[in-house]
Amino acid sequence: MKNNVMISLRSIINQDGEKSETELFTKALYNRQNDTYTFRYEDTPATGFEGSVTTITVDGNNSASIVRTGTANSNIMLEKDKKHYCHYGTPYGDFQIGIMTQFIKNNIETSGELALKYTLDLNSAYLSDNEIIIRIQNFNQN
Repeated sequence: MKNNVMISLRSIINQDGEKSETELFTKALYNRQNDTYTFRYEDTPATGFEGSVTTITVDGNNSASIVRTGTANSNIMLEKDKKHYCHYGTPYGDFQIGIMTQFIKNNIETSGELALKYTLDLNSAYLSDNEIIIRIQNFNQN
């Protein structure tokens, strides 16, 4: 990891007809190697995962992963039009969740924005539709 950046991470969850949004502004380490972009930030009490570090890696518009290590451990894989079963750890316990990705829109190079949209299920029962939008603040292409 080489660059310190500020990111805004907006999470949108649609569940049972209700929509909730949260937004986090935090410092992150950012790195780019070819078409692969990586962001790493420390979780805070605001995320509910204090004591953990989250790493988001995106490869072009093809795949992305969200890995959390520390007090809560998770490993989520997203690939457009594919379902993955992933480990999701919380302070209340660990779960095996299904993730079906609708899209990965990687516009980091042009606008400093990444959008991920996916559906979650638990034991094949629908949980929610989710979207994560990451924006690099004061983006420049260097």
